[in-house]
Formats: sequence, C-alpha cells, structure tokens
Amino acid sequence: MNRNSKRVAIVLAALRIAKKDGVEKLTLDAAAQAAGVSKGGLLHHFPNKDELIKAMIEQAADEFDALVAAKAAGTETAADPGRWSRAYLEATLEENRQETGLSTALALALFANPELLAKLQSQYAGWQRHLEQDGIDPVDATIVRLAVDGLWLAELFGLGTLAPALRQQVIGKLQSMTEQG
Repeated sequence: MNRNSKRVAIVLAALRIAKKDGVEKLTLDAAAQAAGVSKGGLLHHFPNKDELIKAMIEQAADEFDALVAAKAAGTETAADPGRWSRAYLEATLEENRQETGLSTALALALFANPELLAKLQSQYAGWQRHLEQDGIDPVDATIVRLAVDGLWLAELFGLGTLAPALRQQVIGKLQSMTEQG
C-alpha cells in the first residue's frame, strides 16, 4: 500500500467512525486501529486530530464536488439550462444515503473546530457561482440550493422530517425549478 493510499484509508476509517459512533468517539487511536495502521503511522500523515479532521472535510467536499460534476456531465448537452442545479439537487439527495461524506464532515467540523470549515466555505462559493451561471434564473437556482441544503440538514438532525409523499412533492417542485420553461 503506498503512502497516499494509507492516508486515504485513514481518512475513510475516521469518517466511518464519526458516522457510526458519533464525532465524540473519533480519536487518533480509534482511527489508526480502524485503518489498520499504528498510531505512529497515523501521526506520520496527520500530526494531530485537527489535521485529520481537515483531511476528512477536504475528502468529503472533493467527493461531493466530483459527484455533482459527474451528474452535470451526464446530461444530454453541456449547454442544457439548469443542468448544474439539477446535478447539485440530485447529489445532495444522494449524499444523504452515503455511508460517509459531507454530512459527517460537517458535523465533525462543527463539533471539533468550526475554523476547519474553510474548505467547505470555499467549495460552496464555487458551487454558488456555478448555480448563478447555470442558464436559469439565478434566484431560482439559489432557492433550489438553499431548499435542498435545508432538507439535507433537517434530515441530518431529525428536524421537522417530512412525510414521504410531501418530501417527494418538494423534490419534484425543486426539480421543476431547474428546468427551462
């Protein structure tokens, strides 16, 4: 296993711990054990817990960004108005079902050190720029982002969870807002 793959294995193991057991259970010892490396091996890659958390956030943000880009690229034409907004909507809804990811990284950063959110803040600024240049009304595209982010966070924290039928209607409405017409 090369150095980079060990680093990734540690990050993914740490994300699984935080997701499964809660962010308070994530320790350097637990991450090392879950990744199958010594604590010294972990410290070689991540000299402290903040550096590990920062890497976890970067990994999750990069994976989400790649998921959105892949969904946007999968549309019929690159000039398809609203394609990026639809891709963001779909990726956000899909992220809720992933074993690790942005939800875990966000909760971890908020719990451990909110200053570690800089990567996510930068990613969100880029995503917002994409939305504003998506070929549909920038206000509609922004409303879609804010609404799906709100749905994601409501489901993440169990706040005002929607009945399945209403949830599907909300998603349908957001989807229609991304379509030219």
